[in-house]
Order: sequence, then structure tokens, then C-alpha cells
Amino acid sequence: MPGWIPKKFPGKIAEPMIPFYAAGLIVLYAVNAGANAMMASDEFKNDPRNPNAKA
Repeated sequence: MPGWIPKKFPGKIAEPMIPFYAAGLIVLYAVNAGANAMMASDEFKNDPRNPNAKA
């Protein structure tokens, strides 16, 4: 069944995408840092939905 196997093209996939992977990691780190800072703020410290709330 030659129709089921796609043709291999001689091209690089991961190497040109490295800047986008790096940018994605930076964005994920920033969102995580922002969420952690927001959970530790005085406004949300005692919110029952906060996983770090004192029970």
C-alpha cells in the first residue's frame, strides 16, 4: 500500500522552529510566574479557590 505512507521530503522540521519553541517556553514561564504571584497576593490569599489558601 504505497498510498498510506507519505513521501519523505528532504527538509528540516525542528531546527527552523527552535525560536518558536524557545518563545513558547518563555511565555509559559511568564504565565506561571504571574499566576504564582497572583495567588500569593493579599487579594487572593484567602480565596477558597486558591490552592495555597490556609484551610
